[in-house]
Amino acid sequence: MNIIKYPIITDKATRLLANNQYSFVVNPKSDKPTIKAAIEYLFNVKVVKINTAHLPKKKKRVGQYMGWKSHYKKAIVTLSEGDTINLFAEEN
Repeated sequence: MNIIKYPIITDKATRLLANNQYSFVVNPKSDKPTIKAAIEYLFNVKVVKINTAHLPKKKKRVGQYMGWKSHYKKAIVTLSEGDTINLFAEEN
């Protein structure tokens, strides 16, 4: 499944975990029904709502060199009560 690329772990994304909302970087051409189906299939949870955003590319500087941070699409997925996704693997 090339729809879900990886989860987003930022300060805002960890605050959203309290509301049972998870953030993922997804394929820019995917739509909400396919994102919902992929999340429900991969993690065996019930998705209530999906918010998506196309984030623009940004200029980044490393020393004297200018470059671009690439464009991506973000999906914020709200799960039903009682469902969770374990993003942080526990080590033994």
